[in-house]
Amino acid sequence: MLAVNYTELRGNLREYMDKVSDDFETLIVTRKKNKNIVMISEETYNNMIENMYLMGNQTNYKWLMESKKQLEDGLLQVKELLEVAADE
Repeated sequence: MLAVNYTELRGNLREYMDKVSDDFETLIVTRKKNKNIVMISEETYNNMIENMYLMGNQTNYKWLMESKKQLEDGLLQVKELLEVAADE
């Protein structure tokens, strides 16, 4: 996680935006009166929203936790996928 004040960000906006998007850094932009801003990449944001949705639904959460437990307990099956030509 990086922290930078508004003046520094304004002077080097492209550099900081590249760090956020290319390196998946979280950037805290510090401002007066503790009105700080968090900058994250669109990909990070989308992942966060998806996780909040999946984990926020009790049915989904239980299903995911049961699946995780099965995986950790070695209760899985590996299957080979067959590739089918597009013209078939």
